[in-house]
Amino acid sequence: MPDTPQHLAVLANMRSIQYAMNKDKAAWLALYRDDATLRDPVGVSPLDPSGLGHKGKAAIEKFWDTVIGSSNITLTPGERCPSGAYHCAVPMRAVNNLGSGISTTVDMIAVYEVDDNGLITSMSAYWDWDVMEQQLKKLGFD
Repeated sequence: MPDTPQHLAVLANMRSIQYAMNKDKAAWLALYRDDATLRDPVGVSPLDPSGLGHKGKAAIEKFWDTVIGSSNITLTPGERCPSGAYHCAVPMRAVNNLGSGISTTVDMIAVYEVDDNGLITSMSAYWDWDVMEQQLKKLGFD
């Protein structure tokens, strides 16, 4: 199925990428329902020590402030795979420019779930924190 603007989860993913790369915090947060859950990455990591995800707007805003807002990220989606009316899986590559010509790269699968209004109820990004940690160590970051 092609990326059609009529599919609410595809639209949510497209807008999320656009707003993140444009550093539009207010627009990005407005994509999420007040009781939404964000898992990025899914599972235990330094970004989510409990492994339960960031639940609710305040926690998602804190994620923006500590991860997205402080990064210089380029997100490149692959072919989006809608499923039903409210779900979409997207392979993506995230490249974070750290300055001085160095960057980290993470390949992931992001799964978006939305409600009838197109608001994100859940976003789960599947990627390996250990891969990121190895890249950072090679670049001299501990």
